[in-house]
Amino acid sequence: MKLYVDVNAPMSGDGSEKRPFTTIQAAADVAQPGDVVLVAPGVYRENVNPKHAGTADARIEYRSVEPFGAVITGAEPVTDWELASGDVWVTRIENSLFGDYNPYTTRVAGDWFDGRTVHHTGEVYLNDQALYEVNSLAEVKAPKPYLRSFEPEKTLLTWYAEQDAAADQTVIYANFQGVDPPTAQVEINVRKECFFPQQEGIGYLTVSGFAINKAATQWAPPTAFQDGMIGPHWSKGWIIEDCDIANSKCVGISLGKYLQPNNDNKWLKTKLKDGTQTEREAVLQASYEGWDKDHIGSHVIRRNHIHDNGQAGIVGHLGCIFSVIEDNEIDRNNIRQNLGGAETGGIKLHAAIDVIIRRNQIHFNNRGIWLDCQAQGTRVSQNVFYDNTLPFDFEVNEDTLDGLLMGLGEDLWVEVSHGPTLVDNNLMLSDRSLRLAAQGVALVHNLIAGSFCAVGRGTNNNSVNVPSDRYTPYHVPHGTQVVGFMSFLHGDDRFYNNIFVQKPLRDSIKALEARKADEPDEWDDYNFKVGSQVFNDYPVYEEWIKQFEGYQNIYAPNNDRYYGHLPVYEGGNVYFGGATPSVHETDAQVVAGSVDVAVEQRADGLYLKTDLFEQLQAHQGIITTATLGEAFEPEQRYENPDGTPITFDQDYFGHARVGVKTVAGPFARASEAGQKLI
Repeated sequence: MKLYVDVNAPMSGDGSEKRPFTTIQAAADVAQPGDVVLVAPGVYRENVNPKHAGTADARIEYRSVEPFGAVITGAEPVTDWELASGDVWVTRIENSLFGDYNPYTTRVAGDWFDGRTVHHTGEVYLNDQALYEVNSLAEVKAPKPYLRSFEPEKTLLTWYAEQDAAADQTVIYANFQGVDPPTAQVEINVRKECFFPQQEGIGYLTVSGFAINKAATQWAPPTAFQDGMIGPHWSKGWIIEDCDIANSKCVGISLGKYLQPNNDNKWLKTKLKDGTQTEREAVLQASYEGWDKDHIGSHVIRRNHIHDNGQAGIVGHLGCIFSVIEDNEIDRNNIRQNLGGAETGGIKLHAAIDVIIRRNQIHFNNRGIWLDCQAQGTRVSQNVFYDNTLPFDFEVNEDTLDGLLMGLGEDLWVEVSHGPTLVDNNLMLSDRSLRLAAQGVALVHNLIAGSFCAVGRGTNNNSVNVPSDRYTPYHVPHGTQVVGFMSFLHGDDRFYNNIFVQKPLRDSIKALEARKADEPDEWDDYNFKVGSQVFNDYPVYEEWIKQFEGYQNIYAPNNDRYYGHLPVYEGGNVYFGGATPSVHETDAQVVAGSVDVAVEQRADGLYLKTDLFEQLQAHQGIITTATLGEAFEPEQRYENPDGTPITFDQDYFGHARVGVKTVAGPFARASEAGQKLI
């Protein structure tokens, strides 16, 4: 059955075409499996709470009849501003508007959030641009640029809120920098979410074609209920497609964790157990409470534009398993840098078991993708990454270096995971391509124009005087059952048929290198030199296995051999512009001279500008699952989610690599380098 919704109808009807509902919620209250909810253009100021699940064979579909024509927003317009002084305006909001959730008294808080400055889940928007919250009226009157922001000039647009308890009002002051609010669109976010079932298990829904924006979401760590502007809330089989998802205070799309009342930001609230321990507890508790492929995950996120969200574009812990994230543009997430801490980026996933992330354009975020814990069977393929980095005019000083850990930026961060994690046929063009505080990662046929950093680091809990190794779970292949826990030996990585390019370093990067060169850091080595030379001290397989010869069946107290670095495997890589191979790679091609590598946004799409592919020769062999072997700890192959092997005989465009030999990098032929990427 078709149900119709039109916010501009004179009155709410019965959902028929002639007498449509005026709210999406009215349709969501009655929609049953197989129904399609058709939403007319207009602004829908509501938090849609779907009441009924679809089924695998009969989904419930919510569709905007025009692309982005139906806007679901958590914001309300504010028109009664009064000039206070200078560029500062003031408005008074009756607290009854907020119901039982006032975003202007609710602080952003949670495990791994940097709470050194006060932020609230509320926000003020001027013409769809979020202003910066400050902590006093004086800072509104005399704002200073926030140098950590990617766009510091915009940080002079500020707001501050306080409570008038006697009048039961929220008082908001804002500096619009000369814009008169009566002549502009000014909104404040009011609702916590925009399209989010309040009950678990509301699965098999499709949400298609909407603009979804401006929700007062909360910080979403892996040890709390993961709030999002839109998300499936611990269910299975959602499709979110062709939507514009923007300006969530914290998270755009949440695929993540359900509420565990006994483990809800326990680290923040009690300070007695470290957050990594409560995270391990969360994983095990979930496994006792129905976390498996039959009930959770298998979502599809496709063809969306996900941008300008304060914490992250997409998050997920446990609830993201077996999902596909494809063909999205993901940009401008966490670039404001006012919300600091972990859990940030274009995509931030924990336990991304058998998740496929492919054909996305991921750029201009504080980091592209962060895969944290249990990236087992995760595949990152055919994506374009660029400008996921520090601001180009970043100035290195004491203010900007403070807390730099979470803001330095890279295309992909794989952290405390045992793999297998597969990264193939990507263009990784930011200053830092891969932050690797994990093991069991394979890179095949990528174009890598940034460095590897934090290799062999970042897997401790940062205690000062006592050991604090982090140990994380690994699972049965293609399932959620926990097999074991282990700390990190590092290594067990594979690099085949990649192209490495050393680009000239920006002045800010040179200054950062010079500043941090003699300062030890457990979390980061601040490496910007491209190539696999960071693995010079790691063994090759023959060297590693030799130490076990004659050792089996012999008891001996000296077990150091079980705790050294695991071997690294390399072959068929090509190095340009001064990029350097490791000492172990015997067949590396090192090409002298500089080459150009850059992306160019044209009217009809994104293009790669480079001349390096003209210098390649087809001498590399075709890589397969058999070539890559098994990730050491989970003893799982680099294979498809259904357990079938992979032959890397298709390139970034899906074109065939023909013949026994092929060229390195993501393109099967040099002529493809000039084609439109997206």
